[in-house]
Amino acid sequence: MTVSAIPSRMTAIEISEPGGPGVLVPVEREVPEPAAGEVLVAVEAAGVNRPDVMQRQGLYPPPPGAPDIPGLEIAGAVVALGDGVQSPAIGARVCALVTGGGYAEYCTAPAPLCLPVPGGLGPTEAAGLPETFFTVWTNVFDRARLAEGESILVHGGSSGIGTTAIQLARAFAATVYVTAGSKAKCDACLALGADAAIDYRDEDFVERIGALTGGRGVDVVLDMVAGDYVARNLKCLAVEGRLVIIAVQHGPKVERLNVLPIMLKRLTVTGSTLRPRTVEQKAVIARALEARVWPLLEAGAVKPIVHSRFPLSGAADAHRLMESSEHVGKIVLEA
Repeated sequence: MTVSAIPSRMTAIEISEPGGPGVLVPVEREVPEPAAGEVLVAVEAAGVNRPDVMQRQGLYPPPPGAPDIPGLEIAGAVVALGDGVQSPAIGARVCALVTGGGYAEYCTAPAPLCLPVPGGLGPTEAAGLPETFFTVWTNVFDRARLAEGESILVHGGSSGIGTTAIQLARAFAATVYVTAGSKAKCDACLALGADAAIDYRDEDFVERIGALTGGRGVDVVLDMVAGDYVARNLKCLAVEGRLVIIAVQHGPKVERLNVLPIMLKRLTVTGSTLRPRTVEQKAVIARALEARVWPLLEAGAVKPIVHSRFPLSGAADAHRLMESSEHVGKIVLEA
């Protein structure tokens, strides 16, 4: 079933070659057709994420079968259905997690990974939901099993992931500590509900966590840094603590790691990536979000934090801002 007004061509943002933000260029492409189990969305907004930057740099190629156009999350209206799709219906306003193709006027999305735009949110805010909320839920609550009354240390508290983790952890009655790179960013994290914010440029987060917890440590560490942070994170964990690694900004390798803390404190070290997972695996996360988190969004208890909006043609400027790390929360392109 298809809407007749869909054009045959669209504007999309192409990576002309691996490199800096300037390699993101608007081009004309054919509008994609939804395959079986997919829908076609007229994109009104698309989130910008660190993996997009890595893809542009040639460091994170799309998985087999994914579009070469960057963009992992979108919001807009469903305008066509692939075979076998009953829901969402044509005309439904959705936000969706995709494996690529978001930086365009039209994008296909697996139907099970489409979620309704929460009441009270526009497309720009909704486009900032999928990548961070899927990531935080599966890592903090599924893998790290953060429970009511426990504590978590979130590195990069002012990032899109960080601002989401702060709010969700607080919503589920956890104590939240964060690191961030300036007083202004620390203040922003505190305003979102963090119990304490540590400026990692001026303070040793291991010492500060020890002081904040009376030497006990935290139950969970959400780490986007890896590298030299791994050993320090282990020192921050309480007995039976869980370290979950979701990015490697300081590199994937750890030199001379002492594993005794893992043994003596019975720690769990885990991690995950989201993009390569199957639709079926991601759909499990989507249903959990719809049941547990979407009511919080509807009630205004949790919200996406949008720092800046750019037109689709301004993707290069959006990436420059992302790489500057001067933002708090999400950066979004508006089609």
